[in-house]
Order: sequence, then C-alpha cells, then structure tokens
Amino acid sequence: MDVLEGAIETAREAGALLLERAGGELDVREKGLRGDLVTEADRASEALIVTRLQRDFPGSSIVAEEGGAHRGTGEGRWIVDPLDGTTNYAHGYPLYCVSIAYARGGELIAGVVYAPALGELYAAQRGAGATRDGKRLRVSAVGRVADAMVCTGFMPARYERNSSRFAALSRKAQAVRRDGSAALDLAFTAAGRFEAFWEFDLHEWDVAAGALIVREAGGTVTAIDGGRFEPIGGSILATNGFVHDEMVAALSLAGD
Repeated sequence: MDVLEGAIETAREAGALLLERAGGELDVREKGLRGDLVTEADRASEALIVTRLQRDFPGSSIVAEEGGAHRGTGEGRWIVDPLDGTTNYAHGYPLYCVSIAYARGGELIAGVVYAPALGELYAAQRGAGATRDGKRLRVSAVGRVADAMVCTGFMPARYERNSSRFAALSRKAQAVRRDGSAALDLAFTAAGRFEAFWEFDLHEWDVAAGALIVREAGGTVTAIDGGRFEPIGGSILATNGFVHDEMVAALSLAGD
C-alpha cells in the first residue's frame, strides 16, 4: 500500500466514525484557551488513525493533535488532525474534516482532507496533482482581490491578533468568510471556492495536508508576510497565485 492510498483509506474510516458519533454524547471540553475544544470523538478518531497507520506503516513516526505521538525507525512521518473544526462538529455545523499528511526528509509527500458530512475527499501527492473525489482540482483564475472571496480563521481568545487584517480584507475583497476549519479552508482554496486563505497561530497538523493540496492544484503557499512557508511556522497564506502579491501587501499594510 502506498502512502496516499493508506491516508485515503484511513481518513475515510475516521470520517465514518465521526459521522456515526455526530449528535451523540461528545464529552465536550476546553483544552485551555476559550473556544479550543476537544471531544470524545476527536480522541476516538485519533486512536483509530494511529492504530491503522502503525499497522500499515510500522516504521513511520506519527504526530497527532491530541497527543498521539510515536517515534518510528525510518524517515517517514505522519501528521494527523483527527477532527479539524471541533467546535463546528460539536454544534452540528457540517464544516469539519479529517486531515492526514505524510512527509519524508522534510518534504510533504502526500495529503488528504476528508469532510465526511459533505461527502468530499481531497487528496494530493507531490508532483502528481490534486483531486476531489478522484477528479482533478484547479485553483480559480480570479485575478483581483476585489473580485475574490477570501477566508480566514482565528481563535476567539486571540481575535485581536487578526482583527485589523480581517477588517481590512472585509473592505477590500468581494467577500470574507470564517468557517472554522483551516484544513478545509485550504481544500476549498485548492478547489477554487476561495481565492485566498490566511491564518496565524496554527499547528502543522492544521495545515500540512491542505498546503500540499493547494500547491498541487496550482496555488501558492507562503507565510503571511510572503516568506517561506513552514508547516511548524504558525502562519499561512494560501492563494490561487494570481492574487498572492496583492494579499501579501494588503495583510502587511493592515498589520502595520
């Protein structure tokens, strides 16, 4: 089994688990910051994913949001968010997903974002393009922020970190959305639903799979200031490429 096939199968299994438990007793708790939730479903999904990956790829390391870290013997490394959009999930809002990425030698090799409530599976392999449900993905061709629908995210407890940029793009773009799942926002950017997505204070499991999917769909991914994107760097700006420089400039001016 290759890594992309393994990620797809595992994401589908975890997504089925999430759908089965949706609307039930979730044991919702805050992890620290206001609005940063974890549920019993997050933990169950992570346990399933870690078990499958250890079985099918026993030499690989695993890092997962809810603490499922395992050191492997090889260079391969899985980066897992078992439920991205937990608050959405807890409220029955269908924008949530499973995100699984695979890296080797510091390079992202494969990524999958599966939104079970939407029935959409996004996948990419380095150098081989990106797909949604098996059909090729391509970013939009919109060339101006004024004609673009863009998306962002922020923790309620850290709204001020992004507030000036949120306001500035609300005045500049055709529309701004905040959907609450960074991995899915990136997948939507790859699919041409959004022209751009930016966010601060993210972890690698939030962005690794989605960033690869955007790039393989023809988009551009950097840090918010336009510098080199690193999955562990905390900030991301992903666009269709055509509005990238304008987004960098707008976000920079708004942050001054």
